[in-house]
Amino acid sequence: MTSPTTTLTSNDDDSSEAATDVATKNAAFSRSRFPFIAGLLVAVIGLAVGIGSALIGVSKGSEWGWTSGTTVACILGRLVVLLFWGWYELRVTSPLVDQRTSAHRPILLTNIAAVLIGFGMTAQSIVVPQLLQIPEATGYGLGQSILAAGLWMAPGGLMMMLFSPVSSTMITRFGARVTLSVGAVIVSAGYLVAVLLMDAPWQLMVASIVARSGVGVAYAAMPTLTMGSTPAADAASGVGVNALMRSVGTTVAGAVMAAILTSSAIDLGGTVIPDATAFRLCFLVGALAAVAGALVVLLVPHHRQARLETRGGADHADLPGQEQPLSVQ
Repeated sequence: MTSPTTTLTSNDDDSSEAATDVATKNAAFSRSRFPFIAGLLVAVIGLAVGIGSALIGVSKGSEWGWTSGTTVACILGRLVVLLFWGWYELRVTSPLVDQRTSAHRPILLTNIAAVLIGFGMTAQSIVVPQLLQIPEATGYGLGQSILAAGLWMAPGGLMMMLFSPVSSTMITRFGARVTLSVGAVIVSAGYLVAVLLMDAPWQLMVASIVARSGVGVAYAAMPTLTMGSTPAADAASGVGVNALMRSVGTTVAGAVMAAILTSSAIDLGGTVIPDATAFRLCFLVGALAAVAGALVVLLVPHHRQARLETRGGADHADLPGQEQPLSVQ
């Protein structure tokens, strides 16, 4: 018969061994987690510095001079930082952006389209409020208050919301590829309306309504297209990278619009104000970006071909019960 003392000693030994084992595993986990966190910080900082320096160079180029040492340093520095960032990301086990997957044609084209369409989605919301608020004394300004400018643009936001169900229906019927292209074309049409009609607040409201309707159609189609072009195991990463590319497009739009608006200006009572030509050029650049995005989207393969190109076709037999990707035709 085992004595209570012996049983208690055995239990204490087991508890001690379990505690030691847990402590060892926690220490090993902490050691393995540090390189991952350090690598993630390097990747995030490198990407932020690379993109940020380029945006500073573009937005300040007209002020500093496009051939000035500061502007050139920002642009060339961006190339150096991003090249190092790409080299580093290819060599870590858990990259912030899986560049090997992102380099496949379907995903690469989708991300390029995200940058262009993100640019097109944002440029008008930067330019139109300024044009609405410029004094009427310029001959082209509309002299609206901040509140009035916001109210003139509000219908565009409502149209974006109303067209979201339309986007869902179009994706189901025609596929994300066609839906995204149609949305981008509608966005470009909104910019062209603004180029031709910018003499009254209601005209810019119409342009905003058209452009925002296109944004409502295109917005939901972008992640759907990405998921259809990305292997299922990498779907979350693919959508995240695509969202990043869209954000890059919106950020670049701000820098480019600022550069255009400051490149052609007039002096009104000691205040430098962009002239009408600068605003029209902004609208044309936004239209071109949206059209270019639509054309790039049309180059993205249909979902079956896209999955085959991305994965090499090794695991794409249509097996019974296999989950099929969302339609991105």
